[in-house]
Amino acid sequence: MKLAGRATRIGESATLRVSRKAKELAARGVEVLDLSAGEPDFGSPPVAVEAARRALLEGMTRYTANAGIPELRAALAERYRVDYGAPWHPGQVVVTVGGKAALLELALALIDEGDEVVLPTPAWVTLPEQIRLAGGRPVPVPAEAADHFRLRADPILEAIGPSTVGVLVNSPCNPTGGILGAEDLRRIVERCAESGIWFVADETYERFVFDGVRHASAAALAAEFPDTVILVGSFSKTYAMTGWRVGYAIGPPQVITAVSNIQSHATSNATSFAMAGALEALRSASADVEAMLAEFEVRREIVVRGLATIPGVQCEPPAGAFYAFPRVADHYREGRHGSVELCEYLLETAHLAVVPGAAFGNDEHIRLSFACSRQTLEAALDRLAAALGG
Repeated sequence: MKLAGRATRIGESATLRVSRKAKELAARGVEVLDLSAGEPDFGSPPVAVEAARRALLEGMTRYTANAGIPELRAALAERYRVDYGAPWHPGQVVVTVGGKAALLELALALIDEGDEVVLPTPAWVTLPEQIRLAGGRPVPVPAEAADHFRLRADPILEAIGPSTVGVLVNSPCNPTGGILGAEDLRRIVERCAESGIWFVADETYERFVFDGVRHASAAALAAEFPDTVILVGSFSKTYAMTGWRVGYAIGPPQVITAVSNIQSHATSNATSFAMAGALEALRSASADVEAMLAEFEVRREIVVRGLATIPGVQCEPPAGAFYAFPRVADHYREGRHGSVELCEYLLETAHLAVVPGAAFGNDEHIRLSFACSRQTLEAALDRLAAALGG
């Protein structure tokens, strides 16, 4: 059977592949320590769960407006107005089946065959694949480990060429934790506006910033550059609601209309009662979020401190998100040469699941998620040290 060309341009998500293999081992009775998935181990906020339960009992089980329930769209617009002064109104918000769907629908709405999209790397595995799926070509802009993988304006601006249609930035970044500062953000958005190209900010990890740093949101520039700035967000990470599949895109009306039209032929609306839960999380779950963020600060320190004790492993403290991205190339050797082979070795011999850096665009590193308990992290670091010493 002949597959469409677009199907051959992409592969299975590396993070989901590792997680799948770890689950297969666990199903056979093997105790696997899984640091591969970007999924907080906290329960969803009780207020969200209760709101969704109540919505179900009240019969909220039918289709909603394609772009999402009006109350949630209005609450999201208001949230960005209060926090960042963004001028967006509810009609500029579309609620999607997770942030991943928002990004894919934007790619389909904005990218034509052969278009180039500037993408800082290392990058979340899905971003370049979605660009390719839409017919475009990702133009990678590597960030430097020695610079804490900070996202800088100069190399991004240098990568913009005659075929560039947009710039896509994930900050804080999965997998590195690198962030884009306010000054660099402004320079990039200004250049995009001057060039008539779009700027998409994937701010899924917006709340996960450390050491007292304030997140620089593209929403703060939306009033000044209303035809340029597009923002993607998600309830998955901030509210530990991964399985609920509620994300959103906000931006220029014509872009959001196009995304909504694509969604109408793809998924229709996001799940009705999940949106009811998301609305209540947005309104009332700030205490739950703050408690979770405080715990992530502690876990970050455990991981950074533990990695520093392993000879031949270098890891800069991540500035954001909840991943460490250590360099492990000094441990490559026969049978585990490269990040893919090393991760397979760790899974098979140490029963430790981590993700190869090659999947993100940097083969000298691996990604560890610290979205799990302190006990799991400490045991996983012990296994990693023992396996790399062998």
